[in-house]
Amino acid sequence: MSSMLLATYAFDSAESVVLWLTVGFVAALVITGVVLLVAMKGEVAFKAMKYMVWELAFYALVVGMVMLIMQLVKRTSGGYLEENYLNADVITYVIIPLLVLFGVLFASAVAILVVNVKKPEARKLTATVCGAAVLGAFVAAAVTIGIYYAKHIVGDGYYDTEDTNLNQVALYVSAAALIVGVIAAAFLLDRKNKTAFDSRCIALAGITIAISFVLSYVKLWEMPQGGSITFVSLLPVMLFAYIYGPKKGVLVGFIYGIMQAMQDTYIIHPAQFILDYPVAFAMVGFAGVFKNISALDKVPQVKFVLGAILAGVLRFIAHVLSGVFAFGAFALDAGQSNFWLYSLGYNSFVFVDIALVVVAGAIVFSSKAFVKQLDRYALVKEKVVAEPAQETSSTDIEDR
Repeated sequence: MSSMLLATYAFDSAESVVLWLTVGFVAALVITGVVLLVAMKGEVAFKAMKYMVWELAFYALVVGMVMLIMQLVKRTSGGYLEENYLNADVITYVIIPLLVLFGVLFASAVAILVVNVKKPEARKLTATVCGAAVLGAFVAAAVTIGIYYAKHIVGDGYYDTEDTNLNQVALYVSAAALIVGVIAAAFLLDRKNKTAFDSRCIALAGITIAISFVLSYVKLWEMPQGGSITFVSLLPVMLFAYIYGPKKGVLVGFIYGIMQAMQDTYIIHPAQFILDYPVAFAMVGFAGVFKNISALDKVPQVKFVLGAILAGVLRFIAHVLSGVFAFGAFALDAGQSNFWLYSLGYNSFVFVDIALVVVAGAIVFSSKAFVKQLDRYALVKEKVVAEPAQETSSTDIEDR
């Protein structure tokens, strides 16, 4: 058996095992959590559930890394590249830069976490340095993807022809417009948010990303040209966005999108990469925009559902723009000359994916104990922000 066939067989077999193992593991945790909430007092139950969340996070981290490594082995094999009409340069110019970007993100998160705990006075400097490193790695990845595009996509006779019309200008304008819009909207909608970007926030971000990442391998339906309907993979990241607001939610979604680019790689252009991955999944950060609407306080599940639908629509827009301006060749293959109609239809899978998240979220948010715990968690964050200032003022008075 060739190395490519062996890698493909191993990955496909592992994916099937992970699907059922994860579904069973999550179902067991959910059932246990419900039993705890019914049979025990709220505080005791939630303490027990915290340990369950850590178990799920550890499981997600281990399984996610194993699956990612196996997939990288599969996608870098010569047979896979040949079968999918890819040049070996895709490893050098696309996969390796994305791995470096992921490594910089991981190292930055660890550095910020350690500094927040050991030397909090240096957190701003650390965040600035890490932010610059991540931005540099991101720009470098976009540049190398551009080099791959220039070497292998321009005039390749498939993606970039007069009929398919891979529109670079429209791609760059779309990506830039959405980036500016996302950042502006996140800061505008979240301007009154006082929750801290502290060690607990970073830890929860890592946990939710890890759980979402491993759930994204549990694919209920996989689309032929990229994209899939998963087992509520976006729910954990959306819960983070609901707790911490759009600014932090968009950042976490952005990071999750980069991880998705490594898992489900359909990249032919730097702006298409930005639209389909970091920007599209950054939209998940808007899942909590309706949280502070007091008129809906008695129906928190409606707050979450509205936010999840908004996040899904925004993600859909990013994918549609990518489909129209980058993947016209797929439309022609399907016998459709109208790229807008094809992209709108193809990317509608997003709404099925979001519908599953909406159902699961509505069930979870119907629990008053769960909503109360989320609200308390957010209040603790605000209190943590306020306390250092009070302590400093007290110390200053004593010194005088």
